[in-house]
Amino acid sequence: MRALRILLIIAVVLGGLFVIADRAAVSFAEDQAAQKVRTSEGLSTDPDVSIKGFPFLTQVASGELDDVEVGIKDYEAATGTGTAKIRISDLKADMRGVVFAADYGSATARSATGTATIPYDELLRAAKSEPTDVSPGVSGQVVGLSAGGDGKIKVEVEATVLGNKLPRPVSVLSTVSVKGDTVEVRADSIPDLGIDLAENTLRSVTDFQQKIDDLPGGIKLDKVEGGNDGVEITVKGSDVKLAG
Repeated sequence: MRALRILLIIAVVLGGLFVIADRAAVSFAEDQAAQKVRTSEGLSTDPDVSIKGFPFLTQVASGELDDVEVGIKDYEAATGTGTAKIRISDLKADMRGVVFAADYGSATARSATGTATIPYDELLRAAKSEPTDVSPGVSGQVVGLSAGGDGKIKVEVEATVLGNKLPRPVSVLSTVSVKGDTVEVRADSIPDLGIDLAENTLRSVTDFQQKIDDLPGGIKLDKVEGGNDGVEITVKGSDVKLAG
């Protein structure tokens, strides 16, 4: 009985040491991965990297990590227009089946899903935020974007007719969608500006689009809807580069 008790104590101690070593190893790996992602994506700060699953050391031995979560704040995405950028306030990606090179210099996920939030003030820059000539004597511009409920966006349009500005902006609910690498905003119905104009003429003000390109690791836009703080985009990808 005494020998069995000693063996049990040794097993518990060794198990505890293994857990401590495993958690220390995963913490070190997360820090190293964050630095590599920062370098490969040209970020100003380290992203949040969380390696899931236990034990970590057996995953390393197999050459593949089950699940790695990456979070990036204030990511500047390309827009396809010169050097212009659009700020994604919060980008999160859950990467599955992350296979890394023998020298740990690179890692690729078999699949990835996540979310990206673009604040309304950022998206407003893509809208007709400068006065646009709608027809002779009539100009209009988008002056505000906000949550419209049920995944819609509320677009506020300000118009000037024959030199007279309408007393208040006109609000219209718009549907936001993804087409390829572009977020598109389209009014569900045309706002009443108190003048008789063709629908496609007014849509030159109310409807707009924003290209979002070159996301980390090659992830792509999937779906989008209006949220409280901005548009909420679902992203996904396969063979996504985590680093290297």
